[in-house]
Amino acid sequence: MAQTIEEQFPPKMAKPAQRALAGAGITSYQELSKHSEEKVSKLHGMGPKAMNQLKEALEKQGLNFSE
Repeated sequence: MAQTIEEQFPPKMAKPAQRALAGAGITSYQELSKHSEEKVSKLHGMGPKAMNQLKEALEKQGLNFSE
């Protein structure tokens, strides 16, 4: 069974940021790593705190934003 966006991304990440990722079709860390940090940060609802949470989570997965 596929994980929901809430299960996949950091649990304390704000709902607007979760919706921004879902709206952009980003549903996994693998998919997130295909996007640049700049592009993701410009999504409506994505704030600095959520970006820091995503960077930390990507690093834990051994991944990074694309260049």
